[in-house]
Amino acid sequence: MRLKSGIWVAAYVRRCHIEGAFAVVRRRGAEEAGTIFIKVDRLDGTGMLYGPAPQTAFDEEQPADRLFTVVLGRDGPVAVVDIEARLQREIRFDPDIWIVESEDRQGRHFLDTLVG
Repeated sequence: MRLKSGIWVAAYVRRCHIEGAFAVVRRRGAEEAGTIFIKVDRLDGTGMLYGPAPQTAFDEEQPADRLFTVVLGRDGPVAVVDIEARLQREIRFDPDIWIVESEDRQGRHFLDTLVG
């Protein structure tokens, strides 16, 4: 059984703080199963955006864990304005998304399960 989005987000924010990075929930989505996006701001006008991995990345029908993939910044950090524009498009598509923003000059994401 997969953790509810609200519980997963709370744990992720706590992990960021433990690792020495600031993180905040910018947008609360559906508590049970809202899609989660992670914005990592490098504090230099650039960052990366991570989102849910496609279902094809899972070996099973009902995954027990969350997998993330790079949505923006696969070849390196991109402008924060580009990330914000993408997030606005995602909100228009699905208003129940979660947005978590972390700030880390090194660009660390603290996501244990990341699909390339």
